[in-house]
Amino acid sequence: MSRKEQPIIVGLDIGTTKVVAIAGRKNEFGKLEILGFGKAESAGVSHGVVMNIEQCIKSIQQAIEKCRQSNPQLELKEMYVGIAGQHIKSIQTRGDRVRVSTDSEISKEDIDMLIRDQHKTYIPAGDQIIDIIPKDFSVDNTNNVLDPIGMSGVKVGANFHIITGDRHAIRNIKRCVDKSGLITRDILLQPLASAASVMNVEDLEAGVAIVDIGGGTTDMAVYYDGILKHTAVIPYAGVNITEDIRNGLGVLRAQAEQMKVQYGSALSDMANNNAYITIPGLRGLQPKEISVKNLSHIIQARMHEILDHVVYHLKQAGLEKKLYGGIILTGGGAQLNNLVQLTEYVTGLGARIGYPNEHLAGKHAEALMNPMYATCIGLILRGYHDYESSRLRFVGESINSLQDEATEQTTSLPEGQVEEGLEQGEIEVVDVKPRTRLMGQLFGRFKDKFVRIFEADDTEIDS
Repeated sequence: MSRKEQPIIVGLDIGTTKVVAIAGRKNEFGKLEILGFGKAESAGVSHGVVMNIEQCIKSIQQAIEKCRQSNPQLELKEMYVGIAGQHIKSIQTRGDRVRVSTDSEISKEDIDMLIRDQHKTYIPAGDQIIDIIPKDFSVDNTNNVLDPIGMSGVKVGANFHIITGDRHAIRNIKRCVDKSGLITRDILLQPLASAASVMNVEDLEAGVAIVDIGGGTTDMAVYYDGILKHTAVIPYAGVNITEDIRNGLGVLRAQAEQMKVQYGSALSDMANNNAYITIPGLRGLQPKEISVKNLSHIIQARMHEILDHVVYHLKQAGLEKKLYGGIILTGGGAQLNNLVQLTEYVTGLGARIGYPNEHLAGKHAEALMNPMYATCIGLILRGYHDYESSRLRFVGESINSLQDEATEQTTSLPEGQVEEGLEQGEIEVVDVKPRTRLMGQLFGRFKDKFVRIFEADDTEIDS
């Protein structure tokens, strides 16, 4: 398929501190060519939850406008949107189904009915099922079956990982996107998107914990034996560190954020005892001298608490000693100095920073090789997984486009003619199977797409 036939997919990451919009398209090497990028300061969002619709809409519109300015030829309309927040929960369930026609092979319809049965699972009032993810299957007395389609058996069952969220929080996210003049193509849990952009096939097999330290929440996704085992949202992140600095040192919020970014360290032992930061006084007051050592003590205390929650969730999943791939830190908070060392000390596991660089190409690629953009890159990868697995049709339907391509006529080369730059008989071989296989493993079992939340039994939302 030529590059121009690939759809343009846009990821929209609505966070507590920033809103990011990235437009990308796969090139002939299977990497994402970044066509446009925009980032705006987030307003109206607290700990991943929309608190002010109008402010959130303005932030989304600013990010989209900057994305369009980065490439004036871009026409953007459809978005893959990330969601997180304290309202996200996960539960583990088991389902079994006795087949009527036992002589035939187990089909995709049998699996779909087994998954649909999980919608009867009890969840708290006001919550709604976001995703139902099969972990492993069983056929009669055979356990740990990864794909039962084509097998024979009387009873088929599965262990499920069900993700739920507050119904109104989910609707508010979609309402903000709709009122920004955009279309929500799909919504995805942010830690799953981050995992897709920073993991490789070896990580998935060895077992890793993705820890996405954002502005309002720290999101976790734990994989073991190629299966999603646990998800969690920790209600502490970068904003809490900034507030601790503001209250502990008596400075303004903007000053606290700047000190955290420029001088902050997650290990106070690594801070210089003789280093001081001078903060201008307010309204004629004397400037304030702040010890870098004290600053690091405050940061370390909060980061230690966040990592204690990470260990707690790993113990809940029974994987605190089984993740040979260790912990992958991503998100804006992962850029704190010496955070890898503190993570290894608290968890007892190896740790590294996760960058989405192996997926990127194009003029904006270097600027986006940053852990804070992992979620948005992962949202685009989810869109391409849907496209490549034929779950959603794009060609002829996708609204996102480049203006100069919209008017071009596509013609096929006459038989025997080769593209310029390749000699007759020369074949260019590009190995993109590992990346495609990873996307299939991460997203292949995700059933009941998120958009059904807005289609099923709910009444129309007033605009």
